[in-house]
Amino acid sequence: MLTVTSANVNGLRAAVRKGFVEWFAGASADVLCLQEVRAEPQQLPESVRTPDGWHVVHAPAAAKGRAGVSLYTRRAPERVQVGFGSAEFDDSGRYVEVDLPGVTVASLYLPSGEVGTPRQDEKIRFMDAFLAYLKDLRERAAADGREVLVCGDWNIAHRECDLRNWRANQKNSGFLPEERAWLGRVLDPADGGYVDVVRALHPDVEGPYTWWSYRGRAFDNDAGWRIDLAVATPGLAARAVEAVVERAASHAERWSDHAPVTVVFDG
Repeated sequence: MLTVTSANVNGLRAAVRKGFVEWFAGASADVLCLQEVRAEPQQLPESVRTPDGWHVVHAPAAAKGRAGVSLYTRRAPERVQVGFGSAEFDDSGRYVEVDLPGVTVASLYLPSGEVGTPRQDEKIRFMDAFLAYLKDLRERAAADGREVLVCGDWNIAHRECDLRNWRANQKNSGFLPEERAWLGRVLDPADGGYVDVVRALHPDVEGPYTWWSYRGRAFDNDAGWRIDLAVATPGLAARAVEAVVERAASHAERWSDHAPVTVVFDG
C-alpha cells in the first residue's frame, strides 16, 4: 500500500498556529506533499522542518514569503529534484519531485493567475513548459519501469462539476476555457497521458471540493472548487483504491483555505 496526502497549507507558519501540527501527528500517509509553504526552512519550527520519522525536502521560492513546496517521505528518497528544468520557474518554489521504489512523486504549486494581469501570462508560460515536462517525465519513467504521481494545487477546475458556482466563474482565472483545455490535454490518453485519480474514483459527484474562499460563507455553504489534484500515470491510477478530501468539521477547525487530499494505492 502507498498512501499519499497533498495539502496547500496557505502559509505553513500560520497553519502550525491553527492546528497543522496536531493534524500532521495523526497523518497515516507514506508521502506528504505541501504547497504554498511561504517560508524558508530555518523559519519553520523543528516539528515541521525536520520531524522525526520523515525525510524532508523543502523548496522555497527565491521571492521571500511566496509559494514554496515541500515533500515529506517515510523512507529516504533515491533521488531528489527541485524544479523541472525551466530557467524562469526553477527557483519559484513551485515544483519538487523525489524517486521512491517504483514511483516518482512530485509536489506542484501551479501559479494562480489573474485575468488581465502579468500573473495570468506567467501562469500560461508555466503551463506550456510544464506540460512538455510532464510528457517527458512520463516517457522517462515508463522506460525505467516507474510510475508517476504529481500531487498539488493545480489552480484549475477542469469541469463544471469541479466548482459550485461555475457559471459565474467562466471568465475568471482557474476556470478559463484555455486553462480547462490545457488540463484536458494533461489528462488526454493520447497527449499528456495522465489520470485524475480522485475523479476516476468519484466519477459522478459534484466536487469533492478542496478549496473554499475565506470570503463570505463559502465553506459553510460548500461553495468550493476542486483544484487540488492527484494526477498519475495510468498504471498507478489503476491501483488507487481510495481518495478522500479531509474537509474540516467546521470553519473554526480549518488550518488552511484548502483541505488535504489523500489517495491510497494498493500493491
